[in-house]
Amino acid sequence: MAIEQGTTLTADVLVLGGGPAGAWAAWSAAAEGASVVLADKGYVGTSGATAPGGTTLLVIPPVAELRERAVQARLKAGGYLSENAWIHRVLDEVEIRLKLLEDWGYPFRKDENGATLRTHLHGPEYMKLMRRAVRKAGVRILDQSPALELLADEHGIGGARGIDRLTGRSWEVRAHAVVVATGGCTFLSKGLGCNVLTGEGLLMSAEAGAELSGMEFSRQYAPSYADGSVTRGRMLAWSTLYDAAGRPLHAGDRTFGSLHKLLLEGPVYASIDLADTEEKRRFLRQAHPIFFMPLERAGIDPFKDKFPLTLRYEGTMRGTGGLRLAGEDCRTTVAGLYAAGDAASRERVMGAASGGGAYNASWAICSGCWSGRGAARYAQTAGKSGSPDSRTLRPVGRHGLEAGQETDAPIDAQALVADIQRDVLPLNINFYRSESGIAGALGRLDALHEMLRGSVLGTVQGRVRAREAAGMLAVARWMYTAALARKETRGLAALAEYPALDPGQTHRLVLSGIDEIKVGTERVPHAGELERAHAQAKGEAS
Repeated sequence: MAIEQGTTLTADVLVLGGGPAGAWAAWSAAAEGASVVLADKGYVGTSGATAPGGTTLLVIPPVAELRERAVQARLKAGGYLSENAWIHRVLDEVEIRLKLLEDWGYPFRKDENGATLRTHLHGPEYMKLMRRAVRKAGVRILDQSPALELLADEHGIGGARGIDRLTGRSWEVRAHAVVVATGGCTFLSKGLGCNVLTGEGLLMSAEAGAELSGMEFSRQYAPSYADGSVTRGRMLAWSTLYDAAGRPLHAGDRTFGSLHKLLLEGPVYASIDLADTEEKRRFLRQAHPIFFMPLERAGIDPFKDKFPLTLRYEGTMRGTGGLRLAGEDCRTTVAGLYAAGDAASRERVMGAASGGGAYNASWAICSGCWSGRGAARYAQTAGKSGSPDSRTLRPVGRHGLEAGQETDAPIDAQALVADIQRDVLPLNINFYRSESGIAGALGRLDALHEMLRGSVLGTVQGRVRAREAAGMLAVARWMYTAALARKETRGLAALAEYPALDPGQTHRLVLSGIDEIKVGTERVPHAGELERAHAQAKGEAS
Protein backbone atom coordinates (compact mmCIF):
# COMPACT_ATOMS: atom_id res chain seq x y z
CA MET A 1 0.00 0.00 0.00
CA ALA A 2 1.36 3.40 -0.93
CA ILE A 3 1.74 5.86 1.94
CA GLU A 4 1.10 9.54 1.27
CA GLN A 5 3.97 11.93 1.73
CA GLY A 6 4.37 12.88 5.39
CA THR A 7 1.77 10.40 6.63
CA THR A 8 2.47 8.96 10.05
CA LEU A 9 0.92 5.68 11.16
CA THR A 10 0.63 4.56 14.76
CA ALA A 11 0.58 1.05 16.14
CA ASP A 12 1.41 -0.87 19.27
CA VAL A 13 4.04 -2.95 17.46
CA LEU A 14 6.03 -2.38 14.26
CA VAL A 15 7.70 -5.40 12.67
CA LEU A 16 10.51 -4.82 10.19
CA GLY A 17 11.00 -7.69 7.76
CA GLY A 18 8.46 -10.00 6.17
CA GLY A 19 10.20 -13.38 6.05
CA PRO A 20 9.16 -16.26 8.33
CA ALA A 21 10.43 -14.62 11.52
CA GLY A 22 8.76 -11.28 10.74
CA ALA A 23 5.49 -12.92 9.72
CA TRP A 24 5.34 -15.01 12.89
CA ALA A 25 6.25 -11.96 14.98
CA ALA A 26 3.46 -9.88 13.42
CA TRP A 27 0.91 -12.68 13.83
CA SER A 28 1.99 -13.36 17.41
CA ALA A 29 1.77 -9.69 18.40
CA ALA A 30 -1.67 -9.40 16.85
CA ALA A 31 -2.76 -12.56 18.68
CA GLU A 32 -1.91 -10.74 21.93
CA GLY A 33 -4.36 -8.00 20.98
CA ALA A 34 -1.80 -5.49 19.73
CA SER A 35 -2.26 -3.31 16.67
CA VAL A 36 0.54 -4.20 14.28
CA VAL A 37 2.22 -2.80 11.16
CA LEU A 38 4.58 -5.00 9.15
CA ALA A 39 7.00 -3.29 6.76
CA ASP A 40 9.07 -5.30 4.30
CA LYS A 41 11.75 -4.40 1.78
CA GLY A 42 10.01 -6.64 -0.78
CA TYR A 43 6.59 -8.24 -1.02
CA VAL A 44 5.60 -10.19 2.07
CA GLY A 45 5.21 -13.78 0.97
CA THR A 46 7.74 -13.77 -1.86
CA SER A 47 10.84 -11.94 -0.61
CA GLY A 48 13.68 -13.34 1.46
CA ALA A 49 15.67 -16.55 1.63
CA THR A 50 12.81 -18.93 2.47
CA ALA A 51 10.13 -17.90 -0.02
CA PRO A 52 11.69 -19.12 -3.30
CA GLY A 53 12.92 -22.46 -1.97
CA GLY A 54 12.11 -24.79 0.85
CA THR A 55 13.46 -25.85 4.18
CA THR A 56 13.66 -28.80 6.50
CA LEU A 57 12.55 -28.47 10.12
CA LEU A 58 13.80 -29.54 13.51
CA VAL A 59 11.14 -32.00 14.59
CA ILE A 60 11.96 -34.51 17.35
CA PRO A 61 9.22 -36.54 19.06
CA PRO A 62 8.54 -35.47 22.67
CA VAL A 63 10.47 -38.40 24.08
CA ALA A 64 12.85 -37.32 26.85
CA GLU A 65 15.71 -39.56 25.76
CA LEU A 66 15.50 -38.53 22.10
CA ARG A 67 15.35 -34.85 22.86
CA GLU A 68 18.15 -34.92 25.40
CA ARG A 69 20.33 -36.75 22.90
CA ALA A 70 19.61 -34.05 20.31
CA VAL A 71 20.35 -31.30 22.82
CA GLN A 72 23.70 -32.81 23.79
CA ALA A 73 24.63 -33.26 20.13
CA ARG A 74 23.85 -29.61 19.45
CA LEU A 75 25.85 -28.46 22.48
CA LYS A 76 28.90 -30.35 21.24
CA ALA A 77 28.48 -29.27 17.60
CA GLY A 78 28.09 -25.64 18.68
CA GLY A 79 31.29 -25.59 20.71
CA TYR A 80 29.38 -25.52 24.01
CA LEU A 81 28.19 -21.94 23.58
CA SER A 82 24.49 -22.83 23.41
CA GLU A 83 22.18 -23.53 26.33
CA ASN A 84 20.11 -26.63 27.08
CA ALA A 85 17.02 -24.68 28.08
CA TRP A 86 16.90 -22.66 24.86
CA ILE A 87 17.28 -25.74 22.65
CA HIS A 88 14.46 -27.44 24.54
CA ARG A 89 12.34 -24.29 24.13
CA VAL A 90 12.75 -24.44 20.36
CA LEU A 91 11.85 -28.13 20.25
CA ASP A 92 8.69 -27.48 22.26
CA GLU A 93 7.59 -24.30 20.49
CA VAL A 94 8.14 -25.43 16.91
CA GLU A 95 5.96 -28.49 17.47
CA ILE A 96 3.07 -26.26 18.58
CA ARG A 97 3.47 -23.86 15.66
CA LEU A 98 3.70 -26.56 13.01
CA LYS A 99 0.44 -28.04 14.25
CA LEU A 100 -1.04 -24.56 13.92
CA LEU A 101 0.25 -24.33 10.35
CA GLU A 102 -1.52 -27.56 9.57
CA ASP A 103 -4.73 -26.17 11.08
CA TRP A 104 -4.37 -23.14 8.80
CA GLY A 105 -4.27 -25.47 5.81
CA TYR A 106 -0.61 -26.13 5.08
CA PRO A 107 -0.49 -29.39 3.05
CA PHE A 108 2.03 -31.45 5.01
CA ARG A 109 2.75 -34.87 3.58
CA LYS A 110 1.39 -38.02 5.24
CA ASP A 111 3.14 -41.34 5.85
CA GLU A 112 1.73 -44.70 4.83
CA ASN A 113 -0.34 -44.78 8.04
CA GLY A 114 -1.84 -41.35 7.50
CA ALA A 115 0.30 -39.60 10.13
CA THR A 116 1.38 -36.03 9.32
CA LEU A 117 5.06 -35.53 8.48
CA ARG A 118 5.94 -32.01 9.63
CA THR A 119 9.56 -32.16 8.56
CA HIS A 120 9.68 -29.90 5.52
CA LEU A 121 8.14 -26.64 4.33
CA HIS A 122 7.78 -25.68 0.67
CA GLY A 123 8.83 -22.03 0.62
CA PRO A 124 6.29 -20.52 -1.78
CA GLU A 125 3.35 -22.38 -0.22
CA TYR A 126 4.53 -21.64 3.33
CA MET A 127 5.02 -17.92 2.85
CA LYS A 128 1.79 -17.51 0.87
CA LEU A 129 0.00 -19.05 3.83
CA MET A 130 1.84 -16.80 6.30
CA ARG A 131 0.84 -13.67 4.38
CA ARG A 132 -2.77 -14.80 4.49
CA ALA A 133 -2.56 -15.53 8.24
CA VAL A 134 -0.96 -12.17 8.98
CA ARG A 135 -3.60 -10.24 7.04
CA LYS A 136 -6.41 -12.23 8.63
CA ALA A 137 -4.99 -11.31 12.05
CA GLY A 138 -5.51 -7.62 11.18
CA VAL A 139 -1.88 -6.69 10.55
CA ARG A 140 -1.35 -3.76 8.19
CA ILE A 141 1.29 -4.69 5.60
CA LEU A 142 3.57 -2.19 3.89
CA ASP A 143 5.10 -3.97 0.90
CA GLN A 144 8.15 -2.65 -0.96
CA SER A 145 8.80 -0.38 2.02
CA PRO A 146 12.32 -0.77 3.42
CA ALA A 147 12.97 0.84 6.78
CA LEU A 148 15.89 3.26 6.83
CA GLU A 149 16.20 4.27 10.49
CA LEU A 150 14.67 3.81 13.92
CA LEU A 151 12.92 6.44 16.05
CA ALA A 152 13.69 6.76 19.74
CA ASP A 153 13.41 8.94 22.83
CA GLU A 154 14.73 8.72 26.38
CA HIS A 155 12.40 5.78 27.06
CA GLY A 156 13.69 3.65 24.17
CA ILE A 157 12.61 2.74 20.65
CA GLY A 158 9.38 4.24 19.34
CA GLY A 159 9.08 3.29 15.66
CA ALA A 160 10.89 3.70 12.36
CA ARG A 161 11.07 5.67 9.13
CA GLY A 162 11.40 4.30 5.63
CA ILE A 163 10.51 4.73 2.01
CA ASP A 164 7.97 3.25 -0.40
CA ARG A 165 10.00 1.96 -3.32
CA LEU A 166 7.08 2.12 -5.74
CA THR A 167 6.02 5.72 -5.11
CA GLY A 168 9.16 7.29 -3.67
CA ARG A 169 7.17 8.60 -0.73
CA SER A 170 8.48 8.38 2.80
CA TRP A 171 6.65 6.63 5.61
CA GLU A 172 6.84 6.82 9.38
CA VAL A 173 5.35 4.38 11.86
CA ARG A 174 5.24 5.31 15.53
CA ALA A 175 4.98 2.32 17.82
CA HIS A 176 5.72 1.45 21.43
CA ALA A 177 7.82 -1.56 20.34
CA VAL A 178 9.72 -2.63 17.24
CA VAL A 179 10.73 -6.15 16.17
CA VAL A 180 13.74 -6.29 13.87
CA ALA A 181 13.37 -9.34 11.64
CA THR A 182 15.28 -8.05 8.62
CA GLY A 183 17.44 -11.16 8.22
CA GLY A 184 21.19 -11.54 8.20
CA CYS A 185 23.74 -10.17 5.75
CA THR A 186 24.98 -12.05 2.67
CA PHE A 187 26.82 -9.13 1.04
CA LEU A 188 24.98 -9.32 -2.30
CA SER A 189 26.67 -12.63 -3.09
CA LYS A 190 23.81 -13.60 -5.46
CA GLY A 191 22.32 -16.46 -3.46
CA LEU A 192 18.68 -17.15 -4.33
CA GLY A 193 16.39 -14.91 -2.28
CA CYS A 194 19.32 -13.48 -0.33
CA ASN A 195 20.21 -10.31 -2.24
CA VAL A 196 17.85 -8.32 -0.02
CA LEU A 197 19.87 -9.29 3.07
CA THR A 198 22.29 -6.41 3.45
CA GLY A 199 22.51 -5.81 7.20
CA GLU A 200 20.82 -2.44 7.63
CA GLY A 201 18.51 -3.88 10.29
CA LEU A 202 21.57 -4.62 12.42
CA LEU A 203 23.01 -1.20 11.62
CA MET A 204 19.93 0.79 12.62
CA SER A 205 19.67 -1.22 15.84
CA ALA A 206 23.32 -0.57 16.70
CA GLU A 207 22.80 3.14 16.02
CA ALA A 208 20.15 3.02 18.74
CA GLY A 209 22.62 1.38 21.13
CA ALA A 210 21.88 -2.33 20.66
CA GLU A 211 24.65 -4.86 21.20
CA LEU A 212 25.59 -7.78 18.94
CA SER A 213 27.14 -11.18 19.57
CA GLY A 214 28.32 -14.19 17.62
CA MET A 215 29.56 -12.12 14.69
CA GLU A 216 32.76 -14.14 14.38
CA PHE A 217 30.78 -17.26 13.46
CA SER A 218 30.34 -16.27 9.84
CA ARG A 219 32.53 -18.37 7.51
CA GLN A 220 29.63 -20.15 5.81
CA TYR A 221 29.63 -20.67 2.03
CA ALA A 222 27.25 -22.79 -0.04
CA PRO A 223 27.80 -24.50 -3.42
CA SER A 224 25.92 -23.29 -6.46
CA TYR A 225 25.89 -23.73 -10.21
CA ALA A 226 28.30 -20.97 -11.26
CA ASP A 227 25.78 -19.30 -13.58
CA GLY A 228 22.86 -19.70 -11.16
CA SER A 229 21.88 -18.66 -7.67
CA VAL A 230 20.39 -21.81 -6.12
CA THR A 231 22.47 -23.14 -3.22
CA ARG A 232 21.68 -26.78 -2.51
CA GLY A 233 24.71 -28.62 -1.15
CA ARG A 234 22.76 -31.83 -0.76
CA MET A 235 23.08 -32.46 -4.47
CA LEU A 236 26.82 -33.05 -4.00
CA ALA A 237 25.99 -36.24 -2.12
CA TRP A 238 24.96 -37.63 -5.50
CA SER A 239 27.70 -35.92 -7.51
CA THR A 240 31.20 -36.49 -8.78
CA LEU A 241 33.48 -33.44 -8.90
CA TYR A 242 35.77 -32.98 -11.91
CA ASP A 243 38.63 -30.68 -12.86
CA ALA A 244 38.75 -28.67 -16.09
CA ALA A 245 40.23 -31.66 -17.95
CA GLY A 246 37.34 -33.89 -16.91
CA ARG A 247 39.35 -35.88 -14.35
CA PRO A 248 37.38 -37.01 -11.25
CA LEU A 249 38.31 -35.13 -8.08
CA HIS A 250 35.82 -36.32 -5.51
CA ALA A 251 32.59 -38.28 -5.36
CA GLY A 252 29.61 -38.08 -3.05
CA ASP A 253 30.94 -35.48 -0.61
CA ARG A 254 27.77 -34.36 1.14
CA THR A 255 29.69 -31.95 3.36
CA PHE A 256 31.56 -30.51 0.32
CA GLY A 257 34.48 -30.08 2.73
CA SER A 258 37.09 -30.25 -0.03
CA LEU A 259 35.33 -27.89 -2.43
CA HIS A 260 36.74 -24.74 -0.82
CA LYS A 261 40.32 -25.91 -1.38
CA LEU A 262 39.63 -27.27 -4.86
CA LEU A 263 38.12 -23.97 -6.04
CA LEU A 264 41.23 -22.11 -4.90
CA GLU A 265 43.30 -24.39 -7.13
CA GLY A 266 41.17 -24.06 -10.27
CA PRO A 267 37.70 -24.48 -11.78
CA VAL A 268 35.57 -27.34 -10.46
CA TYR A 269 32.73 -29.07 -12.28
CA ALA A 270 30.02 -31.38 -10.98
CA SER A 271 27.78 -34.03 -12.44
CA ILE A 272 25.00 -35.71 -10.48
CA ASP A 273 26.06 -38.99 -12.04
CA LEU A 274 25.83 -41.03 -8.82
CA ALA A 275 22.05 -40.86 -9.18
CA ASP A 276 22.28 -43.74 -11.63
CA THR A 277 18.65 -44.88 -11.72
CA GLU A 278 15.49 -43.15 -12.87
CA GLU A 279 14.04 -43.64 -9.38
CA LYS A 280 16.90 -41.72 -7.75
CA ARG A 281 16.68 -38.94 -10.33
CA ARG A 282 12.94 -38.61 -9.87
CA PHE A 283 13.41 -38.42 -6.09
CA LEU A 284 15.97 -35.62 -6.40
CA ARG A 285 13.82 -33.64 -8.83
CA GLN A 286 10.83 -33.87 -6.50
CA ALA A 287 12.88 -32.99 -3.41
CA HIS A 288 14.56 -29.88 -4.88
CA PRO A 289 12.89 -28.92 -8.18
CA ILE A 290 14.24 -25.37 -8.04
CA PHE A 291 17.83 -26.65 -8.16
CA PHE A 292 17.35 -28.04 -11.67
CA MET A 293 15.63 -25.05 -13.25
CA PRO A 294 18.68 -22.88 -14.15
CA LEU A 295 20.61 -25.91 -15.39
CA GLU A 296 17.84 -27.06 -17.69
CA ARG A 297 17.31 -23.52 -18.97
CA ALA A 298 20.98 -23.56 -19.97
CA GLY A 299 20.49 -26.84 -21.82
CA ILE A 300 22.45 -28.87 -19.25
CA ASP A 301 21.44 -32.38 -18.22
CA PRO A 302 22.82 -32.37 -14.65
CA PHE A 303 22.73 -36.17 -14.44
CA LYS A 304 24.98 -36.62 -17.47
CA ASP A 305 26.69 -33.31 -18.22
CA LYS A 306 29.29 -31.48 -16.17
CA PHE A 307 28.44 -27.99 -14.93
CA PRO A 308 30.72 -25.41 -13.26
CA LEU A 309 30.47 -24.85 -9.52
CA THR A 310 31.07 -21.84 -7.30
CA LEU A 311 30.61 -21.05 -3.64
CA ARG A 312 28.23 -18.27 -2.63
CA TYR A 313 28.91 -16.56 0.66
CA GLU A 314 26.04 -16.85 3.14
CA GLY A 315 27.46 -14.61 5.86
CA THR A 316 25.39 -14.11 8.97
CA MET A 317 22.28 -15.52 7.28
CA ARG A 318 23.68 -19.03 7.66
CA GLY A 319 26.07 -18.12 10.47
CA THR A 320 25.03 -17.40 14.04
CA GLY A 321 25.67 -13.74 14.78
CA GLY A 322 23.19 -10.93 15.19
CA LEU A 323 21.58 -8.69 17.78
CA ARG A 324 22.31 -9.84 21.31
CA LEU A 325 19.22 -11.10 23.11
CA ALA A 326 18.70 -10.03 26.71
CA GLY A 327 15.76 -12.23 27.66
CA GLU A 328 13.54 -15.16 26.73
CA ASP A 329 11.14 -12.78 24.95
CA CYS A 330 13.93 -11.91 22.47
CA ARG A 331 14.29 -8.35 23.69
CA THR A 332 17.57 -6.65 22.88
CA THR A 333 19.65 -4.46 25.15
CA VAL A 334 17.57 -1.40 24.12
CA ALA A 335 14.12 -0.82 25.62
CA GLY A 336 11.30 -1.47 23.18
CA LEU A 337 13.53 -3.19 20.62
CA TYR A 338 13.19 -6.92 19.89
CA ALA A 339 14.91 -9.21 17.39
CA ALA A 340 13.94 -12.41 15.59
CA GLY A 341 15.22 -14.84 12.99
CA ASP A 342 18.58 -14.26 11.35
CA ALA A 343 18.73 -10.69 12.67
CA ALA A 344 19.04 -12.10 16.20
CA SER A 345 22.06 -13.90 17.57
CA ARG A 346 21.31 -17.62 17.65
CA GLU A 347 24.20 -18.55 19.92
CA ARG A 348 21.89 -19.65 22.74
CA VAL A 349 20.54 -22.38 20.45
CA MET A 350 23.18 -22.98 17.76
CA GLY A 351 26.34 -22.00 19.58
CA ALA A 352 29.31 -21.51 17.29
CA ALA A 353 28.00 -23.65 14.42
CA SER A 354 25.47 -23.00 11.69
CA GLY A 355 21.97 -24.25 12.28
CA GLY A 356 21.72 -25.30 8.65
CA GLY A 357 18.16 -25.47 7.38
CA ALA A 358 16.40 -27.30 10.20
CA TYR A 359 17.59 -25.34 13.24
CA ASN A 360 17.54 -21.97 11.48
CA ALA A 361 14.04 -22.48 10.06
CA SER A 362 12.73 -23.60 13.44
CA TRP A 363 14.47 -20.68 15.13
CA ALA A 364 12.75 -18.24 12.75
CA ILE A 365 9.36 -19.59 13.77
CA CYS A 366 10.07 -19.69 17.50
CA SER A 367 11.94 -16.40 17.86
CA GLY A 368 9.25 -14.73 15.74
CA CYS A 369 6.55 -15.92 18.12
CA TRP A 370 8.52 -15.02 21.25
CA SER A 371 9.54 -11.56 20.04
CA GLY A 372 6.05 -10.70 18.76
CA ARG A 373 4.45 -11.72 22.02
CA GLY A 374 7.12 -9.93 24.05
CA ALA A 375 6.82 -6.74 21.99
CA ALA A 376 3.02 -6.75 22.31
CA ARG A 377 3.14 -7.13 26.09
CA TYR A 378 5.76 -4.40 26.37
CA ALA A 379 3.66 -2.10 24.17
CA GLN A 380 0.54 -2.73 26.21
CA THR A 381 2.37 -1.72 29.37
CA ALA A 382 3.93 1.33 27.72
CA GLY A 383 0.57 2.27 26.19
CA LYS A 384 -0.92 2.92 29.62
CA SER A 385 1.03 6.17 29.69
CA GLY A 386 -0.28 7.36 26.32
CA SER A 387 -0.16 6.89 22.56
CA PRO A 388 3.14 6.70 20.62
CA ASP A 389 2.14 10.10 19.19
CA SER A 390 2.58 11.64 22.62
CA ARG A 391 6.29 10.77 22.66
CA THR A 392 8.98 13.18 21.49
CA LEU A 393 10.67 10.84 19.07
CA ARG A 394 13.72 11.54 16.92
CA PRO A 395 15.41 9.54 14.18
CA VAL A 396 18.66 7.92 15.33
CA GLY A 397 20.07 6.88 11.93
CA ARG A 398 23.27 8.43 10.69
CA HIS A 399 25.46 6.15 8.54
CA GLY A 400 24.72 6.37 4.83
CA LEU A 401 21.94 8.88 5.49
CA GLU A 402 21.58 12.62 5.05
CA ALA A 403 21.89 13.08 8.81
CA GLY A 404 25.48 11.80 8.68
CA GLN A 405 26.61 14.03 5.81
CA GLU A 406 29.84 15.89 6.52
CA THR A 407 31.02 16.47 2.94
CA ASP A 408 29.42 17.33 -0.39
CA ALA A 409 31.12 14.38 -2.09
CA PRO A 410 28.37 11.87 -2.93
CA ILE A 411 28.45 8.33 -1.61
CA ASP A 412 29.19 6.00 -4.52
CA ALA A 413 27.26 3.01 -3.19
CA GLN A 414 28.17 0.75 -6.10
CA ALA A 415 31.89 1.35 -5.68
CA LEU A 416 31.63 1.01 -1.91
CA VAL A 417 29.87 -2.34 -2.19
CA ALA A 418 32.52 -3.60 -4.64
CA ASP A 419 35.28 -2.60 -2.21
CA ILE A 420 33.52 -4.37 0.68
CA GLN A 421 33.02 -7.52 -1.37
CA ARG A 422 36.72 -7.64 -2.27
CA ASP A 423 37.53 -8.14 1.40
CA VAL A 424 34.55 -10.29 2.38
CA LEU A 425 33.72 -12.73 -0.41
CA PRO A 426 37.13 -14.33 -1.22
CA LEU A 427 37.77 -17.74 0.31
CA ASN A 428 41.43 -16.98 0.95
CA ILE A 429 40.46 -14.08 3.23
CA ASN A 430 37.18 -15.02 4.89
CA PHE A 431 37.14 -18.83 4.91
CA TYR A 432 40.83 -19.51 5.39
CA ARG A 433 41.18 -16.85 8.06
CA SER A 434 44.51 -15.75 9.51
CA GLU A 435 45.36 -12.91 11.86
CA SER A 436 47.33 -11.07 9.19
CA GLY A 437 44.69 -11.61 6.51
CA ILE A 438 41.76 -10.52 8.67
CA ALA A 439 43.67 -7.60 10.18
CA GLY A 440 44.60 -6.36 6.71
CA ALA A 441 41.01 -6.66 5.47
CA LEU A 442 39.68 -4.94 8.58
CA GLY A 443 42.10 -2.06 8.11
CA ARG A 444 40.86 -1.52 4.58
CA LEU A 445 37.22 -1.75 5.68
CA ASP A 446 37.81 0.74 8.49
CA ALA A 447 39.22 3.17 5.92
CA LEU A 448 36.05 2.81 3.85
CA HIS A 449 33.97 3.95 6.83
CA GLU A 450 34.91 7.55 6.05
CA MET A 451 33.04 7.31 2.73
CA LEU A 452 29.74 7.15 4.63
CA ARG A 453 30.13 10.80 5.64
CA GLY A 454 29.32 11.89 2.07
CA SER A 455 26.04 13.10 0.62
CA VAL A 456 23.25 10.73 -0.42
CA LEU A 457 21.47 10.83 -3.75
CA GLY A 458 17.87 11.92 -3.26
CA THR A 459 16.39 9.19 -5.43
CA VAL A 460 14.71 6.12 -3.96
CA GLN A 461 17.47 3.89 -5.27
CA GLY A 462 20.17 6.27 -4.07
CA ARG A 463 18.79 6.37 -0.53
CA VAL A 464 18.22 2.61 -0.29
CA ARG A 465 21.54 1.64 -1.86
CA ALA A 466 23.55 3.97 0.37
CA ARG A 467 21.92 2.50 3.47
CA GLU A 468 22.50 -1.05 2.24
CA ALA A 469 26.18 -0.30 1.64
CA ALA A 470 26.43 1.17 5.15
CA GLY A 471 24.81 -1.95 6.58
CA MET A 472 27.19 -4.29 4.77
CA LEU A 473 30.21 -2.28 5.84
CA ALA A 474 29.14 -2.30 9.49
CA VAL A 475 28.52 -6.06 9.46
CA ALA A 476 31.87 -6.76 7.79
CA ARG A 477 33.73 -4.69 10.40
CA TRP A 478 31.87 -6.38 13.27
CA MET A 479 32.62 -9.84 11.83
CA TYR A 480 36.32 -9.25 11.47
CA THR A 481 36.67 -7.41 14.78
CA ALA A 482 35.13 -10.39 16.54
CA ALA A 483 37.19 -12.85 14.46
CA LEU A 484 40.43 -11.27 15.69
CA ALA A 485 39.19 -11.23 19.28
CA ARG A 486 38.49 -14.98 19.35
CA LYS A 487 41.97 -16.45 19.30
CA GLU A 488 40.99 -20.07 18.78
CA THR A 489 39.11 -22.30 16.34
CA ARG A 490 35.53 -23.04 17.37
CA GLY A 491 32.66 -23.81 15.00
CA LEU A 492 32.45 -21.18 12.28
CA ALA A 493 35.25 -19.12 13.82
CA ALA A 494 38.82 -20.01 12.93
CA LEU A 495 42.25 -18.44 12.81
CA ALA A 496 45.19 -20.26 11.26
CA GLU A 497 47.45 -19.24 14.14
CA TYR A 498 45.09 -20.81 16.69
CA PRO A 499 43.95 -24.14 15.21
CA ALA A 500 42.60 -25.65 18.45
CA LEU A 501 39.57 -24.97 20.60
CA ASP A 502 40.47 -23.23 23.87
CA PRO A 503 38.21 -24.19 26.83
CA GLY A 504 39.18 -20.91 28.48
CA GLN A 505 37.32 -19.03 25.75
CA THR A 506 33.95 -20.65 26.45
CA HIS A 507 32.28 -17.26 26.39
CA ARG A 508 30.40 -15.09 23.94
CA LEU A 509 31.88 -11.98 22.39
CA VAL A 510 29.67 -8.91 22.76
CA LEU A 511 30.15 -6.02 20.34
CA SER A 512 28.85 -2.47 20.43
CA GLY A 513 29.43 0.73 18.51
CA ILE A 514 29.94 1.59 14.86
CA ASP A 515 32.50 4.38 14.51
CA GLU A 516 34.48 2.78 17.33
CA ILE A 517 33.74 -0.88 17.93
CA LYS A 518 34.06 -2.19 21.47
CA VAL A 519 34.40 -5.86 22.40
CA GLY A 520 33.34 -7.44 25.69
CA THR A 521 32.52 -10.94 26.86
CA GLU A 522 29.46 -12.69 28.23
CA ARG A 523 29.90 -15.83 30.29
CA VAL A 524 27.90 -18.84 29.15
CA PRO A 525 25.74 -20.30 31.94
CA HIS A 526 27.37 -23.39 33.48
CA ALA A 527 30.61 -22.54 31.68
CA GLY A 528 32.62 -24.37 34.32
CA GLU A 529 30.86 -27.64 33.54
CA LEU A 530 31.38 -27.06 29.83
CA GLU A 531 35.09 -26.41 30.30
CA ARG A 532 35.40 -29.72 32.14
CA ALA A 533 33.54 -31.41 29.27
CA HIS A 534 36.05 -29.86 26.85
CA ALA A 535 38.96 -31.16 28.87
CA GLN A 536 37.43 -34.63 29.06
CA ALA A 537 36.75 -34.71 25.31
CA LYS A 538 40.31 -33.58 24.62
CA GLY A 539 41.65 -36.33 26.86
CA GLU A 540 39.57 -38.98 25.12
CA ALA A 541 40.70 -37.75 21.71
CA SER A 542 44.37 -37.98 22.69
